[in-house]
Amino acid sequence: MTQPGAGVDANAVYALGHGGGETDRLRRQAEELSPDSVQLLDRVGIGPGWSAVDLGCGPRGIIDLLADRVAPGGRVVGVDADTAHTALAEQFVAERGLPSVEILVGDARGTRLPADSFDLVHCRTLLVNVPEPQHVVAEMVRLARPGRWVAAMEPDTEYSMCYPPCPAFERASEIFGVAFSRNGADPWIGRRVPELLREAGLVEVQAEARSQMYPPGHSRRTLRLDLLRSMRAEVVAMGLATADELDEIDATARSHLDDPRTLVIFGVMILTWGRKPG
Repeated sequence: MTQPGAGVDANAVYALGHGGGETDRLRRQAEELSPDSVQLLDRVGIGPGWSAVDLGCGPRGIIDLLADRVAPGGRVVGVDADTAHTALAEQFVAERGLPSVEILVGDARGTRLPADSFDLVHCRTLLVNVPEPQHVVAEMVRLARPGRWVAAMEPDTEYSMCYPPCPAFERASEIFGVAFSRNGADPWIGRRVPELLREAGLVEVQAEARSQMYPPGHSRRTLRLDLLRSMRAEVVAMGLATADELDEIDATARSHLDDPRTLVIFGVMILTWGRKPG
């Protein structure tokens, strides 16, 4: 749905597509990033009886982590613009038997949820995908109760490297940056989040960084290539590479990353949190 000031539909600008492969990746991501998300929740100090909302929760997000922290007596809401993902999130909630969790279809830039209604407003790898992310941050601040918290975990992909160097990986990274940014998304958003929270009026803003470096066999080791696969149709349509070139890049780079001697870093994940005055 389109919200005032948002410009275009949330699903239309999502850089990574809406295929089954992307959904599967988001499900894996929930497990892979769980340790960092636990650290972020520890920093905020969320506890029993809190109300929390996970914006852009996708098929799972951190709704299970939130439900565990706010019990007993708490409340969790998951919001996503993709109806396929909200259906999967509802299924996940039912299968896990998570108490007091509600999943809603909505645009993170304008949820239409009541203002000042949550003790924690959270997003993870959402701002990186949204043009003009300040609209999401403004909504997050609006939803937070005075004196309570807004928290985000977002990547900064500039500091990526592969050693020994691999031309195919470098070419994949080059194509990724152009294709991902095509609708205004910022792959370097992580560094900007603390500033965005301060500009939105939050205080006590703090940030920590986590390196995204994974051992051979870890599913996130090939993240850059997996994301490029998600955008394959767009890459070809933009004339950035042919289908044959993408196949060659993918095969060569994956072979290089399979080598246990290869060191690969995909950037850093920035954990940021701040308190709403009041």
